[in-house]
Amino acid sequence: MTRLDDTRPFIPLRIAILTMSDTRTAADDKSGDTLSALATEAGHTITARALLKDDAEAIRAQVSAWIADPAIDVVLTTGGTGFTGRDVTPEAVKPLFEKEIDGFSALFHQISFQSVCTSTIQSRACGGIAHGTLIFCLPGSTGACKDAWNGILRWQLDNRHRPCNFVEIMPRFEEHRPKS
Repeated sequence: MTRLDDTRPFIPLRIAILTMSDTRTAADDKSGDTLSALATEAGHTITARALLKDDAEAIRAQVSAWIADPAIDVVLTTGGTGFTGRDVTPEAVKPLFEKEIDGFSALFHQISFQSVCTSTIQSRACGGIAHGTLIFCLPGSTGACKDAWNGILRWQLDNRHRPCNFVEIMPRFEEHRPKS
């Protein structure tokens, strides 16, 4: 049950999208394209996009750079959340989290179960917050990206969503840090 308060003006977020794949190129990055289209359609701005091989150090470096960039509010990754030897996205990104968003994974699996039944257990989708930036690691399939966006992110990244959303509390993510 989603509820939007249309009396509030929409606040667009600045989103970076990172695709991990050993086989895809920018020309055939369907999951990255899907996330970009869905976020743009919702009114957000895509401020950065990249495609990397499944390499933990490269992934961590790119996500770290985006976390440090004040022009990026949200990082969405797609790919590398499975169980093969090359799937290293959670290992690369989770150490960056200051707080893990456990509910994202739990809710993602509930929604994903409706699409792919028990195959949802083959995903290690996760979310967290680092230095005031929201980070969500999604599977590489376009269906999983649509499930995550339409079922969770679309609403939690919209300040009009009631009873609460991440946008409202984003200014408080960094309240524990000393003011410079």
